[in-house]
Amino acid sequence: MGTLLIRNAAILVTMDKDRREIPGGGVYCDGNRIVHVGPTEELPSSADEVIDAAGQIVLPGLVNTHHHMYQSLTRVVPAAQDAELFGWLKALYPIWARLTPEMIAVSTQTAMAELILSGCTTTSDHLYIYPNGCRLDDAIEAAQAIGMRFHASRGSMSLGVSLGGLPPDSCVESEPAILADTQRLIETYHDPERFSMLRLVVAPCSPFSVTTGLMEESARLARHYGVSLHTHLAENVNDVAFSRERFGQSPAEYAESLGWIGPDVWHAHCVQLDEPGIRLFARTGTGVAHCPCSNMRLASGIAPVRQMRCEGVPVGLGVDGSASNDAGHLLGEARQAMLLQRVGFGPAAMTARQALEMATLGGAQVLHRDDIGQLAPGMAADIVAFDIDQIGMAGALHDPVAALIFCALGSVSWSMINGQIIVKNGHLLPLELPMLVERHNVLSRQLVHGS
Repeated sequence: MGTLLIRNAAILVTMDKDRREIPGGGVYCDGNRIVHVGPTEELPSSADEVIDAAGQIVLPGLVNTHHHMYQSLTRVVPAAQDAELFGWLKALYPIWARLTPEMIAVSTQTAMAELILSGCTTTSDHLYIYPNGCRLDDAIEAAQAIGMRFHASRGSMSLGVSLGGLPPDSCVESEPAILADTQRLIETYHDPERFSMLRLVVAPCSPFSVTTGLMEESARLARHYGVSLHTHLAENVNDVAFSRERFGQSPAEYAESLGWIGPDVWHAHCVQLDEPGIRLFARTGTGVAHCPCSNMRLASGIAPVRQMRCEGVPVGLGVDGSASNDAGHLLGEARQAMLLQRVGFGPAAMTARQALEMATLGGAQVLHRDDIGQLAPGMAADIVAFDIDQIGMAGALHDPVAALIFCALGSVSWSMINGQIIVKNGHLLPLELPMLVERHNVLSRQLVHGS
């Protein structure tokens, strides 16, 4: 990789410590690192590659903190369209039990392509079901081929229905096998260095699908290797009721008793996180992945994100699985996050810039990273641009930055990840999308219909 100069942006949104928004701004990168940020006239005048960003809003790559990419194969399955969380899972578990390694790989690339085109450059994924020889390696190899910055979560389920859990016994694994494979993956793939493109996460699925012992052993394993922890928590009222009935504790109390709090931990959803739980998370730096579209789709409720942020809880955004959201547009998720907080807590509950901050800096903090989420010297060269002349921005140029969130925008015009251009003039370079979509649809039919 050589040097790259981005210049003449209509507006450059830095998300730096001063939250600068620079008309006519630009960025100069050397390899995978940002070196200079500022007005174009203050930057070097030449580079190995020069991009004229006139008519573009340039901003840091967005960060997705929660996803289940394999679920892209089971969007809008009729039996699960109108169910709440537990009923939705029970309808889909038998279908997911037919997953194959190819399905994992293809759905990972499909989900990542959708995310990248929506402005996302870093994503996590929570893969917790491994039938028919499926491995997390299948998703990792697919991610490496597309070139997305990836936090791969080794999920797991060990508590089948016969032991009082939710998933069918056919979908769970033994706990020794889970821990051994998690250790193998960390030792094989995890890169803790700055600008890492691949980090491993220890991620038992949820309190209703794993045992207390597995939660505790997973925490010990993660901290021995210095990797992050992730799970679902307090997603809806049934989730809370399960925790109180089985453990005699609220979800936050249960997490604390297991050592599942701290800046190396983030929990998905937390729609029903109570006030003591919010204060606990704020005090300990425990993160939350807010997934507004999924929470609405499953009627789980409105997460108290405004209160979380006011208290100091790290909050990022997640599109969640594409069977409970049915879309993977991260900028659209930021828009929905802002609108949902306003429905729940009033029109001043969240501004457009606060939503954009959650999608960038918030996501970086939740993933325990200090090298992404802003355009500043020394940060990773993860940069995206949206065309201000597209139809979705027409009439909104009084405040183009707010328009990123208020308006319903399409795809990025270009995207750079780790110094590599991945999208150019709206075209995703690493993949032939028509061929990917065709294969994805074939596999989806096979999975859902069993043929």
